Amino acid sequence: MLNGYSVPFLGTGETTGMKDRAIKTALAVWLLALCAVLPAQDAKPTADKWEAEIRKFEEGDQKSPPGEGANAFIGSSSIRMWKLGSSFPNHSCLNRGFGGSEMADSARYVDRIVLPAKPKVIVLYAGDNDIANKKTPTQVRDDYRIFRDKVQGALPETQIVLIGLKPSPSRWKLREAALEANRLFQAEVMAGKNQAFVDVWPAMLGEDGMPKPELFLKDNLHMTDAGYKIWNELIEPHLIGK
Repeated sequence: MLNGYSVPFLGTGETTGMKDRAIKTALAVWLLALCAVLPAQDAKPTADKWEAEIRKFEEGDQKSPPGEGANAFIGSSSIRMWKLGSSFPNHSCLNRGFGGSEMADSARYVDRIVLPAKPKVIVLYAGDNDIANKKTPTQVRDDYRIFRDKVQGALPETQIVLIGLKPSPSRWKLREAALEANRLFQAEVMAGKNQAFVDVWPAMLGEDGMPKPELFLKDNLHMTDAGYKIWNELIEPHLIGK
Protein backbone atom coordinates (compact mmCIF):
# COMPACT_ATOMS: atom_id res chain seq x y z
CA MET A 1 0.00 0.00 0.00
CA LEU A 2 1.50 3.37 -1.14
CA ASN A 3 -0.28 6.61 -0.19
CA GLY A 4 -3.53 4.72 0.09
CA TYR A 5 -3.17 2.96 -3.27
CA SER A 6 -2.55 -0.81 -3.49
CA VAL A 7 0.31 -2.16 -5.59
CA PRO A 8 -0.47 -5.62 -7.00
CA PHE A 9 1.34 -8.48 -5.21
CA LEU A 10 3.11 -11.09 -7.30
CA GLY A 11 3.08 -14.76 -6.42
CA THR A 12 6.22 -16.54 -5.18
CA GLY A 13 6.12 -19.20 -7.90
CA GLU A 14 7.43 -16.85 -10.57
CA THR A 15 11.09 -16.62 -11.46
CA THR A 16 13.14 -13.67 -10.21
CA GLY A 17 13.41 -12.12 -13.71
CA MET A 18 9.71 -12.42 -14.31
CA LYS A 19 9.05 -10.91 -10.88
CA ASP A 20 11.25 -7.91 -11.60
CA ARG A 21 9.56 -7.23 -14.94
CA ALA A 22 6.13 -7.71 -13.45
CA ILE A 23 6.92 -5.38 -10.55
CA LYS A 24 8.12 -2.66 -12.91
CA THR A 25 5.00 -3.04 -15.04
CA ALA A 26 2.73 -2.97 -12.02
CA LEU A 27 4.44 0.14 -10.65
CA ALA A 28 4.11 1.93 -14.00
CA VAL A 29 0.39 1.12 -14.12
CA TRP A 30 -0.02 2.28 -10.52
CA LEU A 31 1.76 5.59 -11.20
CA LEU A 32 -0.45 6.29 -14.20
CA ALA A 33 -3.53 5.56 -12.15
CA LEU A 34 -2.28 7.80 -9.35
CA CYS A 35 -1.70 10.71 -11.74
CA ALA A 36 -5.21 10.30 -13.07
CA VAL A 37 -6.92 10.58 -9.68
CA LEU A 38 -4.73 13.17 -7.95
CA PRO A 39 -5.75 16.82 -8.45
CA ALA A 40 -3.58 18.74 -10.90
CA GLN A 41 -1.27 21.33 -9.36
CA ASP A 42 -1.73 24.84 -10.70
CA ALA A 43 1.37 26.25 -12.34
CA LYS A 44 2.82 29.26 -10.60
CA PRO A 45 1.93 32.45 -12.45
CA THR A 46 4.74 34.17 -14.32
CA ALA A 47 6.08 37.11 -12.35
CA ASP A 48 5.04 40.49 -13.71
CA LYS A 49 8.31 42.06 -14.84
CA TRP A 50 6.94 45.59 -14.73
CA GLU A 51 4.95 45.51 -11.49
CA ALA A 52 7.67 47.02 -9.30
CA GLU A 53 8.22 49.89 -11.71
CA ILE A 54 4.51 50.54 -12.12
CA ARG A 55 4.07 50.62 -8.35
CA LYS A 56 6.83 53.23 -8.09
CA PHE A 57 4.83 55.46 -10.41
CA GLU A 58 1.69 54.90 -8.34
CA GLU A 59 3.45 55.51 -5.03
CA GLY A 60 5.01 58.68 -6.40
CA ASP A 61 1.61 59.93 -7.51
CA GLN A 62 0.18 59.25 -4.07
CA LYS A 63 2.90 61.33 -2.43
CA SER A 64 2.76 64.09 -5.04
CA PRO A 65 -0.37 63.87 -7.20
CA PRO A 66 0.20 65.15 -10.75
CA GLY A 67 -1.98 68.00 -11.87
CA GLU A 68 -4.87 67.16 -14.14
CA GLY A 69 -4.97 68.24 -17.75
CA ALA A 70 -1.26 67.90 -18.48
CA ASN A 71 0.54 66.19 -21.33
CA ALA A 72 1.35 62.59 -20.44
CA PHE A 73 4.08 60.62 -22.21
CA ILE A 74 4.06 56.82 -22.10
CA GLY A 75 6.01 54.06 -23.83
CA SER A 76 9.43 52.47 -24.01
CA SER A 77 12.95 53.79 -23.36
CA SER A 78 12.69 56.57 -25.96
CA ILE A 79 10.03 58.05 -23.69
CA ARG A 80 11.81 57.22 -20.43
CA MET A 81 15.02 58.95 -21.56
CA TRP A 82 13.26 62.04 -22.90
CA LYS A 83 14.16 65.17 -20.90
CA LEU A 84 10.65 66.56 -21.00
CA GLY A 85 11.24 69.46 -18.64
CA SER A 86 13.97 71.05 -20.76
CA SER A 87 12.42 69.92 -24.04
CA PHE A 88 9.04 71.52 -23.35
CA PRO A 89 9.54 74.26 -20.74
CA ASN A 90 6.22 75.88 -21.61
CA HIS A 91 4.24 72.69 -21.09
CA SER A 92 3.37 70.57 -18.09
CA CYS A 93 4.51 67.02 -18.90
CA LEU A 94 4.26 63.71 -17.11
CA ASN A 95 6.80 61.00 -18.02
CA ARG A 96 5.55 57.44 -17.80
CA GLY A 97 8.17 55.68 -19.90
CA PHE A 98 9.52 52.29 -18.85
CA GLY A 99 12.44 50.99 -20.89
CA GLY A 100 12.17 47.72 -22.78
CA SER A 101 8.39 47.78 -22.80
CA GLU A 102 6.17 46.94 -25.74
CA MET A 103 2.91 48.39 -27.03
CA ALA A 104 0.93 45.78 -25.09
CA ASP A 105 2.61 46.94 -21.87
CA SER A 106 1.54 50.54 -22.44
CA ALA A 107 -1.98 49.29 -23.11
CA ARG A 108 -1.94 47.17 -19.99
CA TYR A 109 -0.81 49.89 -17.59
CA VAL A 110 -2.19 53.11 -19.03
CA ASP A 111 -5.20 52.99 -16.72
CA ARG A 112 -2.92 52.77 -13.68
CA ILE A 113 -0.16 55.27 -14.44
CA VAL A 114 -1.67 57.76 -16.90
CA LEU A 115 -5.46 57.91 -16.88
CA PRO A 116 -5.79 58.88 -13.17
CA ALA A 117 -4.05 62.18 -14.03
CA LYS A 118 -6.74 62.92 -16.65
CA PRO A 119 -4.29 64.32 -19.22
CA LYS A 120 -5.58 66.35 -22.15
CA VAL A 121 -2.88 64.89 -24.41
CA ILE A 122 -1.20 61.48 -24.30
CA VAL A 123 1.99 61.02 -26.33
CA LEU A 124 2.80 57.37 -27.06
CA TYR A 125 5.94 55.76 -28.42
CA ALA A 126 5.96 51.96 -28.45
CA GLY A 127 6.27 49.14 -30.94
CA ASP A 128 10.00 49.38 -31.59
CA ASN A 129 10.77 46.56 -29.16
CA ASP A 130 7.80 44.57 -30.42
CA ILE A 131 9.20 44.34 -33.93
CA ALA A 132 12.64 43.44 -32.55
CA ASN A 133 10.95 40.68 -30.53
CA LYS A 134 9.40 39.26 -33.72
CA LYS A 135 5.88 40.56 -33.34
CA THR A 136 4.21 41.35 -36.64
CA PRO A 137 3.19 44.89 -37.62
CA THR A 138 -0.44 43.77 -37.42
CA GLN A 139 0.01 42.56 -33.86
CA VAL A 140 1.55 45.90 -32.88
CA ARG A 141 -1.32 47.78 -34.54
CA ASP A 142 -3.84 45.59 -32.72
CA ASP A 143 -2.16 46.33 -29.39
CA TYR A 144 -2.38 50.03 -30.19
CA ARG A 145 -6.13 49.56 -30.70
CA ILE A 146 -6.39 48.19 -27.17
CA PHE A 147 -4.47 51.19 -25.86
CA ARG A 148 -6.66 53.65 -27.78
CA ASP A 149 -9.90 51.99 -26.68
CA LYS A 150 -8.84 52.12 -23.04
CA VAL A 151 -7.98 55.80 -23.27
CA GLN A 152 -11.08 56.79 -25.20
CA GLY A 153 -13.31 54.72 -22.95
CA ALA A 154 -12.13 56.67 -19.90
CA LEU A 155 -11.20 60.05 -21.43
CA PRO A 156 -13.05 60.41 -24.74
CA GLU A 157 -11.87 63.99 -25.34
CA THR A 158 -8.19 63.31 -24.71
CA GLN A 159 -5.95 63.56 -27.75
CA ILE A 160 -3.62 60.61 -28.45
CA VAL A 161 -0.40 61.51 -30.26
CA LEU A 162 1.13 58.34 -31.67
CA ILE A 163 4.78 58.63 -32.67
CA GLY A 164 5.78 56.38 -35.56
CA LEU A 165 8.68 53.98 -35.19
CA LYS A 166 12.11 55.54 -35.65
CA PRO A 167 14.83 54.30 -38.04
CA SER A 168 17.37 52.96 -35.55
CA PRO A 169 20.69 51.86 -37.15
CA SER A 170 20.90 48.80 -34.90
CA ARG A 171 17.51 47.65 -36.19
CA TRP A 172 17.90 48.75 -39.79
CA LYS A 173 17.43 45.18 -41.02
CA LEU A 174 13.91 45.35 -39.56
CA ARG A 175 13.03 48.55 -41.43
CA GLU A 176 10.41 46.99 -43.72
CA ALA A 177 8.45 45.67 -40.74
CA ALA A 178 8.84 49.01 -38.96
CA LEU A 179 7.62 50.93 -42.01
CA GLU A 180 4.67 48.59 -42.37
CA ALA A 181 3.78 49.16 -38.72
CA ASN A 182 3.91 52.91 -39.37
CA ARG A 183 1.58 52.54 -42.35
CA LEU A 184 -0.87 50.58 -40.22
CA PHE A 185 -0.59 53.15 -37.42
CA GLN A 186 -1.32 56.02 -39.78
CA ALA A 187 -4.32 54.27 -41.34
CA GLU A 188 -5.71 53.48 -37.89
CA VAL A 189 -5.33 57.06 -36.70
CA MET A 190 -6.89 58.53 -39.83
CA ALA A 191 -9.91 56.25 -39.48
CA GLY A 192 -10.59 57.34 -35.90
CA LYS A 193 -10.95 60.52 -33.89
CA ASN A 194 -8.93 62.47 -31.33
CA GLN A 195 -5.70 60.92 -32.59
CA ALA A 196 -2.65 62.20 -34.43
CA PHE A 197 0.18 60.30 -36.07
CA VAL A 198 3.64 61.84 -36.06
CA ASP A 199 6.00 60.31 -38.61
CA VAL A 200 9.58 60.87 -37.38
CA TRP A 201 11.16 58.49 -39.92
CA PRO A 202 11.89 60.90 -42.82
CA ALA A 203 13.39 63.62 -40.62
CA MET A 204 15.88 61.15 -39.12
CA LEU A 205 17.35 60.03 -42.46
CA GLY A 206 20.26 61.62 -44.28
CA GLU A 207 20.53 62.37 -47.99
CA ASP A 208 21.77 58.83 -48.53
CA GLY A 209 18.52 57.43 -47.15
CA MET A 210 20.25 56.03 -44.08
CA PRO A 211 19.73 57.01 -40.41
CA LYS A 212 21.81 60.03 -39.44
CA PRO A 213 24.51 58.67 -37.09
CA GLU A 214 24.66 61.86 -35.02
CA LEU A 215 21.09 61.26 -33.89
CA PHE A 216 21.96 58.08 -32.02
CA LEU A 217 24.07 57.03 -29.04
CA LYS A 218 26.84 54.44 -29.33
CA ASP A 219 24.30 51.61 -29.06
CA ASN A 220 22.75 52.84 -32.35
CA LEU A 221 19.33 52.48 -30.78
CA HIS A 222 18.72 55.26 -28.29
CA MET A 223 18.85 58.91 -29.28
CA THR A 224 21.21 61.78 -28.62
CA ASP A 225 20.01 65.29 -27.81
CA ALA A 226 20.10 65.96 -31.57
CA GLY A 227 17.64 63.15 -32.13
CA TYR A 228 15.33 64.44 -29.44
CA LYS A 229 15.54 67.93 -30.91
CA ILE A 230 13.85 66.59 -34.05
CA TRP A 231 11.17 64.91 -31.95
CA ASN A 232 10.66 68.07 -29.88
CA GLU A 233 9.94 70.12 -32.97
CA LEU A 234 7.50 67.57 -34.35
CA ILE A 235 5.66 66.93 -31.09
CA GLU A 236 5.37 70.38 -29.52
CA PRO A 237 2.58 71.61 -31.83
CA HIS A 238 0.39 68.81 -30.48
CA LEU A 239 0.84 69.71 -26.80
CA ILE A 240 -1.28 71.94 -24.63
CA GLY A 241 0.28 74.78 -22.64
CA LYS A 242 0.58 75.01 -18.89
